[in-house]
Amino acid sequence: MELNAAIPSGPIEKRWDNHRFEMKLVNPANKRKLSVIVVGSGLAGASASATMAELGYDVRCFCYHDSPRRAHSIAAQGGINAAKNYQNDGDSVFRLFYDTVKGGDFRARESNVYRLAQISVSIIDQCVAQGVPFAREYGGMLANRSFGGAQVSRTFYARGQTGQQLLLGAYQALARQIELGGVKMFPRHEMLDVILVDGRCRGIVTRDMVDGTVRSYTADAVVLATGGYSNAFYLSTNAKACNVSAAWRAHRRGAGFANPCYTQIHPTCIPQSGDYQSKLTLMSESLRNDGRIWVPKKADDNRPAAQIPEGDRDYYLERIYPSFGNLSPRDIASRRAKEVVDEGRGVGPLKNGVYLDFADAIGRLGAPAIGERYGNLFDMYERITGESPYEMPMRIYPAPHYTMGGLWVDYNLMTTIPGLFAIGEANFSDHGANRLGASALMQGLADGYFVIPYTIGNYLARGGLDPVAEDHADCKGVEQQVNDRIQRLLTASGKRTADSFHRELGRIIWDKCGMARNKAGLEEALQKIPALREEFWENVRVPGVGADLNQELERAGRVADFLEQGELMCRDALDRDESCGGHFREEHQTGEGEAARDDERFSHASVWEWTGENQAQRKNVEELTFEYVQPSQRSYK
Repeated sequence: MELNAAIPSGPIEKRWDNHRFEMKLVNPANKRKLSVIVVGSGLAGASASATMAELGYDVRCFCYHDSPRRAHSIAAQGGINAAKNYQNDGDSVFRLFYDTVKGGDFRARESNVYRLAQISVSIIDQCVAQGVPFAREYGGMLANRSFGGAQVSRTFYARGQTGQQLLLGAYQALARQIELGGVKMFPRHEMLDVILVDGRCRGIVTRDMVDGTVRSYTADAVVLATGGYSNAFYLSTNAKACNVSAAWRAHRRGAGFANPCYTQIHPTCIPQSGDYQSKLTLMSESLRNDGRIWVPKKADDNRPAAQIPEGDRDYYLERIYPSFGNLSPRDIASRRAKEVVDEGRGVGPLKNGVYLDFADAIGRLGAPAIGERYGNLFDMYERITGESPYEMPMRIYPAPHYTMGGLWVDYNLMTTIPGLFAIGEANFSDHGANRLGASALMQGLADGYFVIPYTIGNYLARGGLDPVAEDHADCKGVEQQVNDRIQRLLTASGKRTADSFHRELGRIIWDKCGMARNKAGLEEALQKIPALREEFWENVRVPGVGADLNQELERAGRVADFLEQGELMCRDALDRDESCGGHFREEHQTGEGEAARDDERFSHASVWEWTGENQAQRKNVEELTFEYVQPSQRSYK
């Protein structure tokens, strides 16, 4: 597998501008002759579809929801980063770049991260022009708050529903183009494979989730904007329907998958309350601006929070990390929460949480002011738990949330398959081994509004793309393979549901490849997962038929992909014999319990190549070089 990152030369602050100037352009008349398929209609997909259609391309957008407004981007509640420096507190493009590279524990590509920081300032202007109702200061300026891993306030927000408001902005741009005919929308369609013709990606095969029709769609290029794979853990903050299938099927066709072991455990989630749950609920990281995290100093202290005096409380993040305190990065805050719970100091009925306490902030600012900032989050928490955060502390605990790994892409966001691009959380490019809070929305919109419209034009302008009919032999061949897979699932006639296999897989991955990993545990997982996958194909039961609405069939196909993805996560984690960011190998930690990197052996992206069914995947390496931010031991003290 050839890994050419296509990074421009020259000073890092000029690379993107120079690269755009050097790109080949498609003239407006020719754009109308070129077609692009976008899979996914969340922030990345909707913004990319709308922008490319505005430019004149013929765009077809596919999503498995009934409307793009249901994309999981709405769940990113807390905010979006941008280096505007409205607070005059020392922020800059370079500082955002620095914080992101450091926050990712020096495992990201510098050039991509710097471009992201540059574009961040334009994203806010774009969204304000669309009418996104960002919070404002008394004088009318846009408000900012702090997020983990930064000592400046650079996070723009719309109360506790930033993702939803940003998605509505992108959706209205998309809807405008649907009305004008620039975008044709295909809701309730699930992408099940990609089509390669002469080595280039020229289309996709989908299943209509309403009537079961399997068919091909062809185009000059394909963009995947399908999110991450945290639902491999079964219980995560992701919506139940979130899956890895689109990216994984592309991987099986030859797209390299980078750093699958880099998964993020979010520290601010409502603790699991029982085995009946199908997902977990995120409480925004923005709450850590005003909430103080603590546990009792003594194990098994069963007193209600209000009865535990200050002297018996351990504000452990403030104690260990005085400079960043409760706004320590997510990977660090999560591990520290796990440690105190493992020590027997957890709180709540199952002793599986820590307190997030707003008493000090309410006393200082008043309940109405706190309600203005977080009211909808407080309401959501109370509806789920029956407890009011205005009267007692929230209970939180880490949960699987975001995946930094994804399809490998070059500087132009193209995968190892020519003509196949990946944007947003579906690619690996910007966050290294740990994503800072409020950077997911930033990356999704940067890729969709400002990067892919340029880089896909550069690809298309180079020509050589003869029309491919939807009855082309290569299309029909992939369709047949998709139908064969569907029939294999429907005829398995076993005794277990796909969901039961998913739950078992999730427990293995969480226990062996979750917040902490070790060699013995990963080797055990790599014995259990292939055996579980073999049993799945022999003993799964999928009721119904393929030529109809069949949610059990949808779920079974996605679980089959998670069973392969989960094995690669553990394989990558075992191979990466170091700790970095969210990948914490217990054998590699400092005396203070922090991640200990091995820069000599592992300052690279691990890019895995599919070699065949039930075959060991081949590892390829993209070496990482650091010209502007020298790797060092991360310190947030």
